[in-house]
Amino acid sequence: MRSVFVIGSSMSRFGKIAESGRESLTKVCFDAIRDAGVEASEIDSTFYSNAFGLTERQAHVGPLINSALGIPGVPSVSVESACSSSSAALHEAFVHVASGLDDICLVAGSEKLSHLGTLSATTYFAMGSDFPFEAMSGVTFPGLYANIAVAHMKRYGTTQEMLASVAIKNHANAMHNPLAHFRKRISISDYMESPVIAYPFHLYDCCPFSDGSAAVVIASEEKARALKQELVEIAASERGGSVATLQDRADITSIDGAVAAARRAFSRSHIDPGDIDVAEVHDCFTIAEIIATEDIGLFPKGEGGRAAIEGETAIGGRVAVNPSGGLKAKGHPVSATGVAQIHELYEQLTGTAGGRQVGNAEIGIAHNVGATGGSCSVHILRRVR
Repeated sequence: MRSVFVIGSSMSRFGKIAESGRESLTKVCFDAIRDAGVEASEIDSTFYSNAFGLTERQAHVGPLINSALGIPGVPSVSVESACSSSSAALHEAFVHVASGLDDICLVAGSEKLSHLGTLSATTYFAMGSDFPFEAMSGVTFPGLYANIAVAHMKRYGTTQEMLASVAIKNHANAMHNPLAHFRKRISISDYMESPVIAYPFHLYDCCPFSDGSAAVVIASEEKARALKQELVEIAASERGGSVATLQDRADITSIDGAVAAARRAFSRSHIDPGDIDVAEVHDCFTIAEIIATEDIGLFPKGEGGRAAIEGETAIGGRVAVNPSGGLKAKGHPVSATGVAQIHELYEQLTGTAGGRQVGNAEIGIAHNVGATGGSCSVHILRRVR
């Protein structure tokens, strides 16, 4: 297997965006190609994610974007894996380059959701759950993750204040991200006084519905060294799976697929959890960040909440978690989220993250899950000198 490198990336502003998903996706693809220093004609394959494209009455987006890029003859693949769609697409592209099938691949994801309204958007999101047994019974993702939070609180003593600390940190980080959906600080009072959505969640425990797009270009080592002085390797790309229906799991305080994917990623990369400098994890709800940091081995099981409230996950702490603001404050345009995590790590490892830069960042990890964890991706990136 060949080494694989990120050579370019781009991300749109996340939030309520006037332009269509197709326009946004096309733009970030052009920008990522430009950032990579290649011509579109050098791309061997493209991989796109647009899980809820039908909200704009558009499917089969790959050939449309390729045509806009001037490469209609390049094969495109569309990948759907709920909230982990674009990280799943990245894994497929990684395999293409690592195996020698391709030398340069473009990976991008996009979503347009803000025009739907809460009820319609919630219905689309619910399609990522076990629809007949979960959504049709009236359980939404806030309700499902609230059950997870209550279980974690009962088993490990996780507190409301620990959940709040995640939200407060991520909003503070997003203040330094010009592309974030929410660029405002919140206080503990703001958090506690916000409406209760599903106990124990308040409004600020929940990520928003966002519009936005993100793209990365990856390449073989030979191509990367010819193009870049700052090299960022994808040291591992792993996928995992869990029981999709929450009620059928033996333990809802952990995501088996994420644990397995992380273990394989660390094994294959010969990197340990203690080596991680920066992490972008799937914090669709505050409890999800706490569980993610435990599942990928940054903290022992049951210690994620304590680590958060004690500042260990802040920029400047033991390991910076979600310096971008995370899904919580950066935003969550479903199919853009996984690639947006890679964009953030690429900026961190090349020292271009501005006011949210993590000092001396050499190794980063991205953790992205679909729904309540039925599908999972873990990517480890490292700076190569």
